Amino acid sequence: MQNLYNLIYREEEREMIPLLADQKVGQMVWSPQAKGRLARKPGTVTTRYENEAVGKRFFPEDESNLEIIRRVEKVAEDKGIPMGQVALAWLLSKPTVTSPIVGATKIRHLEEACVAVDVVLTPEEITYLEEAYLPHAITGHN
Repeated sequence: MQNLYNLIYREEEREMIPLLADQKVGQMVWSPQAKGRLARKPGTVTTRYENEAVGKRFFPEDESNLEIIRRVEKVAEDKGIPMGQVALAWLLSKPTVTSPIVGATKIRHLEEACVAVDVVLTPEEITYLEEAYLPHAITGHN
C-alpha cells in the first residue's frame, strides 16, 4: 500500500494501518518528511517551499503542525542528527512501514536518509513526537 503518512499527517492510523497490520501488508509511505517541513527548522523558507502549492495544501504551517516540527527539531538536537533523520526514524519504527519514498533533491538528502535506518528512537521520544498531533481533514485522495 502506498500512503501519505508522516508525523504531520497520520490519518491512515484510523483505519488503513490497522487493516494493513491485520492483513500483514506493508506500506511504502510518500512525503515522509512532509515536503521538507520535518527536515528544517520552523520558519525556514526555500525557493521550493515558496513556489510549491502541494506542500502548502497538505501541510499548512498551523500551530499544531509547527509544534510537531519543533519537537522533531528538539529530538534532532538532543541526538545530534538532522531533523529529517528523526522524521524517517519515526516512520521506520512503525511495523507496517516497509520503506519511505524519499523525494531527495540533493545528494546529501539521500545520504542523510540512508543513515536514518540506523537511528533508533526511544519509546519516550516517540511519545514526545506523537503527542502533539491533532486530527486533520482527510487529504491526498482528491
